[in-house]
Amino acid sequence: MNIGDVAAQTGLPPKTIRYYEDIGLVVPGRSDNGYRQFRDQDLHKLTFLGRARALGFTIEDCRTLLALYEDETRASSDVKRVARSHLAKIEAKIADLQAMRDTLTHLVDCCAGDDRPDCPILQDLGGTS
Repeated sequence: MNIGDVAAQTGLPPKTIRYYEDIGLVVPGRSDNGYRQFRDQDLHKLTFLGRARALGFTIEDCRTLLALYEDETRASSDVKRVARSHLAKIEAKIADLQAMRDTLTHLVDCCAGDDRPDCPILQDLGGTS
């Protein structure tokens, strides 16, 4: 399979596929003319990587998960540790976003939104509230 076929089947842009190759996450074969030749296992890895990245896993997390996926002697606790760590980061981001939403909601509610120049939103952003 060539990179265009793999891109179509995985939904990943060719540039991303090349990047994953550059950093060693996939290693497609090469034809005599130097073109990449992807095998079914490469397609499977790229699909795996696409799904993991869609869940927000970092490249290093993906590298770890891929190694665990390929290791038939792995312990599921190792996989769970990586996923649990990522989940904690997501939950922290959600908490930060909720705090941002609450602060901004309060500021919007306090702003009269009329023709007067005073604005609690600008005062807060300027550190003068």
